[in-house]
Amino acid sequence: MHHAHTDAMTACIDDCLACYRECVSTAMNHCLAMGGAHAEKRHITLMMACAEICRTSAHFMLLGTPHHRHTCAECAEICEECARDCERLGGMDACVKACRRCAESCRSMAAS
Repeated sequence: MHHAHTDAMTACIDDCLACYRECVSTAMNHCLAMGGAHAEKRHITLMMACAEICRTSAHFMLLGTPHHRHTCAECAEICEECARDCERLGGMDACVKACRRCAESCRSMAAS
């Protein structure tokens, strides 16, 4: 059975899943180990929210539901916020990059 995902949607799914992996991995393996501001509840909660909305957006696109536009719009917003916070704290360039890439992809999907 062929899935009706466009190249842009497939790329967005990949970007969402990459961001999910990066946020969970960075929060659990970098931020908690660093302690201090990196391990503050607000920052860890933001990273986990980012990971979850990325996973959910990828899931909605894989399901083929038009509701992905809503999750992708929210995903873009949360990814941008997460990127700014990770950039502010420093030492999380891969997370910042993954979040910004996902935000850009999700903005495109939300507008389509």
